[in-house]
Amino acid sequence: MSVVDRIRVEDVRVLSDDWSVLRKTTFRYRRTDEIWQRQSRETYDRGNGATILLYDPERFTVILIRQFRYAAFVNGWDDLLIETPAGLLDDATPEDRIRAETEEETGFRVRNVRRIFEAYMSPGSVTEKMFFFVGTYHINDRVRAGGGLAAEGEDIEVLEIDFDQALKMIESGIIRDAKTIMLLQYAALNLFKFPLSGGN
Repeated sequence: MSVVDRIRVEDVRVLSDDWSVLRKTTFRYRRTDEIWQRQSRETYDRGNGATILLYDPERFTVILIRQFRYAAFVNGWDDLLIETPAGLLDDATPEDRIRAETEEETGFRVRNVRRIFEAYMSPGSVTEKMFFFVGTYHINDRVRAGGGLAAEGEDIEVLEIDFDQALKMIESGIIRDAKTIMLLQYAALNLFKFPLSGGN
């Protein structure tokens, strides 16, 4: 269903254009009761991104990373954040970007990448669409140390975790990153279908 005929943009102002672009848009929206309502929204445009869950189906393990996230810190998270590898697309395709980002952050060269879905992560204010991938790895696929790019402020620790332990880390609140939770839940439903250690 298209909504393009229900939107009339009246004004767009750039509030900030530093690391990403923050715009304030005033528009009229035709409601379901046919009344045109004037609204104003700020949108943060940082481009689209990609993320991947690396998993070893034979050893029941996944590769995650741990790093400092300032936005989470100022909102009360006084720890490093555990995540799946991810990065902005810039001018690359989602597949090419996630391959490069995975090797840069984890040191693993991805054997295969499979796109599983796309999602808007915070559509109330952030324009970013995230492309989600899964891919298998073998412990011998690590070709470099990983850790990210220091010049970009990255200081990344690479974690190899038993899959059932990763699921318990969601339940206990240790893992709080949305894209990571989504990929681990996808894996529980689609990749690791037989009983895990400690499972029912």
